[in-house]
Amino acid sequence: MTDFTASLAAFAVGPISTTSQARIVTSLSVLDWIAVGRAGANEPVSSIIREMVLEDGGNVQAHLFGGGAAPLRGAALVNGAVSHALDYDDTHFAHIGHPSVAILPAALAVSEWDDRILVDLLEAALVGMEISIRVGLWLGRGHYQVGFHQTATSGAFGAAVAAGRLLGFDTNKMRSVLGLTATRTAGLKAQFGTMGKPYNAGLAAAAGVETALLVQRGFQANADALEGPFGFGATHHGTSDPSALDGLNDEWLFESVSHKFHACCHGLHAALEAARQLDVAEPEVAEIKIKTHPRWMSVCNQLTPETGLGAKFSYRTVIAMQALGYDTALPGSYTDKVCADPRIKSLRDRITVEADDSLSETQAQLALLRRDGIRREATHDLLTPMSLPDREDRVRAKAAKLIGAEEADAIWSMLRTGGRARDLASKLAG
Repeated sequence: MTDFTASLAAFAVGPISTTSQARIVTSLSVLDWIAVGRAGANEPVSSIIREMVLEDGGNVQAHLFGGGAAPLRGAALVNGAVSHALDYDDTHFAHIGHPSVAILPAALAVSEWDDRILVDLLEAALVGMEISIRVGLWLGRGHYQVGFHQTATSGAFGAAVAAGRLLGFDTNKMRSVLGLTATRTAGLKAQFGTMGKPYNAGLAAAAGVETALLVQRGFQANADALEGPFGFGATHHGTSDPSALDGLNDEWLFESVSHKFHACCHGLHAALEAARQLDVAEPEVAEIKIKTHPRWMSVCNQLTPETGLGAKFSYRTVIAMQALGYDTALPGSYTDKVCADPRIKSLRDRITVEADDSLSETQAQLALLRRDGIRREATHDLLTPMSLPDREDRVRAKAAKLIGAEEADAIWSMLRTGGRARDLASKLAG
């Protein structure tokens, strides 16, 4: 057994030393995940996958976003896809993956079925999300750049580990589930911009549940299939970076997960946060100049989008929306009508976007020239640590906008005071 798989397995089954911040950030991600899942439950991709799974029938084992219940694998598939339908879930920039939509559907399905307490769910989810990040780092940026979707690939390993921990796996079984997942995980960036992208998240969650259930039944697999000569890393452009293990169980990389506070491409968020610092308001704007990392120029720099979906990938449009008082945190703000608004068009024409390779992928710089001649500038980095009180305030405010303050408060109270996973799962339907 090679070192990386053995280290992951030992960590996954052993006692863990969680920090207060790791526990709170995990709870916030669960609240955020439920809120965006409920908000996306009626998206076309959500309805298609949910209907397919419900038509298959089978044992009613776990609740679904949008209503109904299904067997574990089907529930994980549905809930993973639905919660990524709006692309409004959390992101970890270390490996560019979305941890919650891959791991939480698997962890919650198994926890509900096995009638576990919320503490068990949160602990397993945290371990699974941490491992998804570590696997993503081990695979390296080349794995992502060549076309693999880290949410789907590294996410599946995290989902399997979370499920295996809840099922009481020992080290040998955890090694086996990591090896079996290596032959099951898949997902391509070629699906970006289609229903295939949220489907990738569902695939990861379902694969994790499936491999864990098989190993629980005694299924034998090559435990070295993640990192062996013909393993997943070797065959999927992995770099096998040993530093991915640095600080494991002493440092929780998941603590630095980035929650989305605007319902648009994450590449736009640093610019929107910089605009918040300047308190940009349309009446005083003469012109705005945005500088961003070159990577985003081909991703979210649509100059004159005509659709709500296009607006979610347009620096000029979202900054104009924010300056004109549109709530960029609400998915419903991004419409075709907004793109046709003469005020948006007028302000958009005063905004320019430039690439600046001195900025990181998580940074943006915004320069505002006011009508009175005063120039102001702000730079924001999404990796800048956010205090726990600020993070809690913003995640809870986002959830309140998406599902209502009463529901958001009830879910948060449940997560912080404890209870059973099945009670939390009952909140998925809304």
